[in-house]
Formats: sequence, C-alpha cells, structure tokens
Amino acid sequence: MTDTASSPVAASPIVSPQGERVGFLLVFLSALMWSFGGSIARFIDNADSWTVVFWRSVWAAAFLLCFMVWRDGWRGTLKLFRGMGLAGLAVAFCFATASTSFVVALAYTTVANILLMQAGVPLLAALFAWALFRERVAVATWVAIAAVIAGVAIMVSESLDGAVSPIGDGLALLIAVMFSIATVITRRFAHVRMTPATCLGTMLAAAFAASQASALGVSSHDMGFLFAFGVINLGLGLAFFATGARLVPAAVAALLGTFEPILGPIWVWLIHSEVPSARTIVGGAVVVTALLVHIGLEFKRQTRPARAGVIGVPSPN
Repeated sequence: MTDTASSPVAASPIVSPQGERVGFLLVFLSALMWSFGGSIARFIDNADSWTVVFWRSVWAAAFLLCFMVWRDGWRGTLKLFRGMGLAGLAVAFCFATASTSFVVALAYTTVANILLMQAGVPLLAALFAWALFRERVAVATWVAIAAVIAGVAIMVSESLDGAVSPIGDGLALLIAVMFSIATVITRRFAHVRMTPATCLGTMLAAAFAASQASALGVSSHDMGFLFAFGVINLGLGLAFFATGARLVPAAVAALLGTFEPILGPIWVWLIHSEVPSARTIVGGAVVVTALLVHIGLEFKRQTRPARAGVIGVPSPN
C-alpha cells in the first residue's frame, strides 16, 4: 500500500523528468524487495508461523517508524498517525490481515500461487470500487477482471482435487482481497498519508501473533533472516514504494509492480528448487498477461483526455 494511491479526480503532480526517473527506480526497487519474501521465508527453520509473523512484523514496524521519524520528525510522525482517521485504521486492518496471511499461507502452498494471485490486485480493486462505491468501470477493465478471475480459478482448482491445500489457496486469495480493499480505500482517501497505516498494520499483526505463538524465542540463525524478512522485504519495500509512487503515473507504478509476482517464483525456483505446478504456471500466465495488457491500454488512455467518471487501473498496493 502506498501513501498516494491515485484518485479518479486527483490531479497528477508536476514532476521533472529526473524526478520521474527516480520514481521509476524506487517503485522497481520496492517490487524487487517484495519479490524476495518467499525466498527469505524458506530459509527460516522455525515451524511456528505465528512466531515468524511476530518477529517479521516487529522488525517492519520498527523500520517504518524510524523511516517516518527520519522523514517527518517526531511531531510530524505523531501528526500523521492522528490524521489517518478511520480510513487509515481500515487500511491498517487490511494490511495486518494480508501480511499475516502471507506468512501462514507459505506453510500450505507455493510461493508462486501466492504471488501470482496478488498480480490481479489492481483489477480486483476496480471490481470492488464498482461494487462498493459504484465507480464506473471501463469495458476493457471488465474483460481484464474476467480474465483474472479465470486465471485465479485455474490456480485454485488444484485445491479442489487435493493437489494442494485449500487452506493455502484460500489464504492466498484472502491476501489479494485484502490488498484490493486497501487499494480502494486509499484511492477514495487519496489525501490521507498511509505510511502510518501500514506501520500500525504491522503492529496489529505483531500483537495478534504474540497471542497465538507457542513461543517467541528463535535461534540467532532465524533471527537474522527474520530481520531481513521484516526490514528488507516488508519495511524497505513499503518505504521505496511510498516515496516513488508519488513521482510516476499510476499505470506505470502498477506495471513496475508486476515484477514482484514475476520475479518472486523465479527466486524460489533458483534458490530452493520449488517448481510451480502446471496449473499455477497456466493460471499465473493468464493473470499476468491480463494485467500487463490492461495496464498498457490504461497507459495509452492516460495520454489522452480521460472520460469523466470512468476508472481503469488503481495504483498497486
């Protein structure tokens, strides 16, 4: 999730070419950081998912808090927390649910299943915007949404015949839904800075995980990877995106964000030899292709005068 998800009525900020290049780099780096999540998690020996959620969330919260204090000072940080309102609390809840579900889902399904389902988040967000707020959706977006649903159905079908755990695919789908709802909320309240909401989300996740974990003690080996899981994968990824998304068009940010579901399964395959199943590859290809084609069309549309009231791709989570 980002501080500045675009709103259908929000004016695009004036950014210099150099600023745009910096934005491209930061958003790409955020996707790169997030893509390492599955690979890092596979190095952690602790079998208790709740212990992993706790330490990952603690390290991410500490990093995000330090980032906000460095950027805005203590007074500015407190002001941001006070100003996020109910919208920020809702985003925090969605983020806490999604980040927790990601870690738990890793115990039941493949990294590819989880990440490729997340590739459809921008299009699912458009669907929720229509269902919740009756925002008009372009015909091309409806076609892309149908393709994403079909791709997800192909991946989830493995859980129907016992090939994979239905719990894992269910959690993977929950992650996509939570991120989609958070994206819609952020779009509707584009004036609210959402970095404190993501930080609060990690705190909520840590508090809940602490109540569920059998023990919070971990080995020094695991703590090193938990630090990387929380700070590099989650915290630094959010900081890069929150900063870079302000400098690039929403469609470009969404396009760069697709590097996460594309690269994530590749890292796990290269490092841990976790090969995606045939259905995951087919379903994921459908989802990613639908998203890339739609984002390309949306990018072209943004170069022409927009039709009032019609939405395309919301900014990524």
